[in-house]
Amino acid sequence: MSHPSFDSLNKIKMTAERFLSDRDFVSSFGDFNSCVFLPGLCDVHVHFREPGFSYKETIKTGSLSAAAGGYTAVCTMPNLNPVPDCLENLKIQTDIIKRDAVINVIPYGSVTVDEMGEKLSDMDSIAPYVCAFSDDGRGVQSDEMMERAMIRAKELNKIIAAHCEVNSLLNGGYIHDGKYAKVHSHRGISSESEYRQIDRDLNLAAKTGCKYHVCHISAKESVSLIRQAKKNGVDVTCETAPHYLVLCEDDLQEDARFKMNPPLRSREDKEALIEGLLDGTVDMISTDHAPHSKDEKSRGLEKSLMGVVGLETAFPVMYTNFVRNGIITLERLAELMSYNARKRFSINSDIGFAVFNVSDEFTVNPDGFYSMGRATPFDGARLYGKHLLTVYNDNIILKGQL
Repeated sequence: MSHPSFDSLNKIKMTAERFLSDRDFVSSFGDFNSCVFLPGLCDVHVHFREPGFSYKETIKTGSLSAAAGGYTAVCTMPNLNPVPDCLENLKIQTDIIKRDAVINVIPYGSVTVDEMGEKLSDMDSIAPYVCAFSDDGRGVQSDEMMERAMIRAKELNKIIAAHCEVNSLLNGGYIHDGKYAKVHSHRGISSESEYRQIDRDLNLAAKTGCKYHVCHISAKESVSLIRQAKKNGVDVTCETAPHYLVLCEDDLQEDARFKMNPPLRSREDKEALIEGLLDGTVDMISTDHAPHSKDEKSRGLEKSLMGVVGLETAFPVMYTNFVRNGIITLERLAELMSYNARKRFSINSDIGFAVFNVSDEFTVNPDGFYSMGRATPFDGARLYGKHLLTVYNDNIILKGQL
């Protein structure tokens, strides 16, 4: 794969070393051989909660958290208050971004008004200012509404990014409908609730020619459907998150830091996602960074809100479990965490670079996060790939400790 900004990781390293040689703190990095240099990472699925829910996260804290994970570009989901379904509402968010963001923060627009699924948003007016359209947090239930949205998105040359969930199949569930749920008497969420809507949307994308992106896939059936759709020529990409690739229901504890939507599924689902990562079915890694307050995440698996934070752990989790273990190369990880997302979502700004120390093991401690969220399933994990530096637009955004 050829990339116009950085055609190799060696070129990134040379660019970074030239930049660092002009800085007084270069000696603090010690031996560069203990570091890896990557293009600024890009996450097309984060929740920064502002406007409307700034007690959970803000544009400022979210973008700092992203920079602390090596990210220089993120796309923020539209389940906000007000929902960015028209220019007036979108401007509230973009004004905060201009004022407070420390990296490139690009908003989504909603597919429907107030994400209620009943009327299309003002897609025409907001299209120039958003990365794509999504009703994240809920699936568009109406086949007719999704088809209309795809037709309009096709005319606007925009992506529909779908949170796929059939409401009638949820049945009050909150973790995977598998063995852990049965043994511990929890209500489960079926895999069918995810893959049935993906199947519907893939058929609609084939019919309309819309650019279609599937958010946070978690089920083996979803991987199979997307793999076949790609073979059939459907314009589809998809993402999954580090927690679905590393954890499964076998790792669940009675702790809400393991509660997210979609849920951690079976070991077979995890293995299918890894296979999709290896064969190119899975195009990119996103975090679905979704912070909540301490109170909202302290009510156990059943009553806590869904969502975990992930920006500050994503690279070390992927590096430790996949690159260090020889499953994928560092170059492939750069594709999954930067290049592919930028290409698909047309994010062409100065991508900058990030530096990580991969020689020394460290322990994840969420109390040190820049994010206001603390709920991570990787709390206490021993990982390699500690963040050292993020540079964006020739400016040092964040510097860690060697």
